[in-house]
Amino acid sequence: MSPEETIRVLIVDDVAETRENLRKLLYFETDIEVVGTATNGQEAIELAAQYQPHVVLMDINMPELDGISASAAIRQKVPTVQIIMMSVQSEADYLRRSMMAGASDFLTKPFSSDDLVASIRRVYQMSAHLRAIPVAQPTVQAQATAKPENLGKVVAAFSPKGGVGCTTVLINVAVAVHQIKPDAKIVVMDCNMQFGDVGIFLYLRESRSIVDLAGMADELDLELVESVITKHDASGLRILLAPLKPEEAELVTTEHVRKIIGGLRQLYDYVFIDMGSTLQDTELAIFDLADRVLLIAAPDVPSIKDIRLFYDLVEQLEYSSDKFLLVLNKADPRTGITVRLIEGNVKKKVFAEIPFEGRIVLQSVNQGVPYMIMPNVDKRQPLFMQTTACAETLLKEFEQAQVEEQPGTPSRPSLGRLFG
Repeated sequence: MSPEETIRVLIVDDVAETRENLRKLLYFETDIEVVGTATNGQEAIELAAQYQPHVVLMDINMPELDGISASAAIRQKVPTVQIIMMSVQSEADYLRRSMMAGASDFLTKPFSSDDLVASIRRVYQMSAHLRAIPVAQPTVQAQATAKPENLGKVVAAFSPKGGVGCTTVLINVAVAVHQIKPDAKIVVMDCNMQFGDVGIFLYLRESRSIVDLAGMADELDLELVESVITKHDASGLRILLAPLKPEEAELVTTEHVRKIIGGLRQLYDYVFIDMGSTLQDTELAIFDLADRVLLIAAPDVPSIKDIRLFYDLVEQLEYSSDKFLLVLNKADPRTGITVRLIEGNVKKKVFAEIPFEGRIVLQSVNQGVPYMIMPNVDKRQPLFMQTTACAETLLKEFEQAQVEEQPGTPSRPSLGRLFG
């Protein structure tokens, strides 16, 4: 922010004492100006249209028109405005409703002057691209007219059974793709909303996550996305972390996920998505948009049973089975479960086989370093060679196959409707 810029703030609260206290807290901030105060939601809408503030401090509970409804109306009239919702309640339902109304932050009363000022400056910076760039940016709305060949490829990793190494496989295949194509722009999106582990696997300690994009999913451009994602310099990947707390998962809806994936594929060459082991509407939405899904299995009977059942479900949902690529992770001939045995059981070809190398993988996870870039390790071992081969074969799939399904295809039926 340049020295000449002043953040214009509108205060909305039905309690006169609260309005005055907020004004006093901001009085000595030279880069912040309170341009007006409103006593209810309807007055806030009118003043926002008049003053065009950068930030609105909005109380969530007010008579006549509450803060949720007022925020949604203000966002329609002033698209560049950022809403900071205020409430004495901090329940997840308030957070969810605030995010859905377009709020960028949430402050629980009472809060300190430092918290208030930091929040105002943070949300102001998040919307800098909307104010500074007059030309239209590549947003989600542009999907309808974007040429399919200009869109990045979406690769998801899923397993119906937990603990088979989905996150490990996805991250290291993404690293291998970057090693093969160092100029490619690659982002890894953690869609295990409640218990995502991508940040731990890469030793990332950040405060931004997919939650920060959810409320602005219609406005994605490179500058906004880059302000939220985390750069993992060692691997060359960009990371969009899952919600940092399990209770924040419900702030990200299926529609948010659809729009964010649609936006990311316009900005990056490859979008790798780590999924959980549940199967709900959000997972179906990811399957809809994915060009390929790495279906991860382990060489044990429960895993193979679940894979077989999943392929049956794929047929019921009318997906093309070619979209799902079976990857055998932790492959070990000593288990007695061979590739040939698996293929005969599930009636599908194994796309890739990642050998079991427990010591290296465990060291990789505990150190937060993908094994594909671990130092002082012989990369000629089968684990590294096969991971690279998986990445190479995946790239060949994209080069050779004419993907029939276009992005944004109609959603499959939800699981609830499928099973009646």
